[in-house]
Amino acid sequence: MAVLVVVTVLAALAAPHARTVRGLVAGQLAELPAIGRPGRAPATGAGGARAVTFALRQRGKPYRWGAQGPHAFDCSGLTWAAWRAAGVAIPRTAAGQLAGLPRVHGRLQPGDLLIYPSRGPSRRHVAMVVGRGRMVEALGRGLPVRSTSIRGGYLGAVRPGPGR
Repeated sequence: MAVLVVVTVLAALAAPHARTVRGLVAGQLAELPAIGRPGRAPATGAGGARAVTFALRQRGKPYRWGAQGPHAFDCSGLTWAAWRAAGVAIPRTAAGQLAGLPRVHGRLQPGDLLIYPSRGPSRRHVAMVVGRGRMVEALGRGLPVRSTSIRGGYLGAVRPGPGR
């Protein structure tokens, strides 16, 4: 019985790092990166800056539902592609991002994601904080990717980062 408990605890602790371990075993990683507590790394590091820079460079590109670049984006496609460009894997949909990433408690930081209610097919909209009360978003049909002031009324804020 004790062995079963130990194996269960070890599996639960290793689960967040399964993708990294699989890459190491498959020979796709040269070495095992430092593993910290999941979701504790702030978005404002180099990854957050790269994600924000990528997202801002997409301004002016058209909105297209389901698109994740490089010529058009939907809201979660933009945030997914931005964090992917920063080397961080996050869920593809706004609902998945809200459910699967650590919540922000306190001040918003560049790279944080704001999830809003929506009347669209997914019932969620996501935008990325870029700093100084501003965010970048692919809001909807007819509106290109744009930078705008942060709106209130969001359902939650999440913070992607290394170690997720």
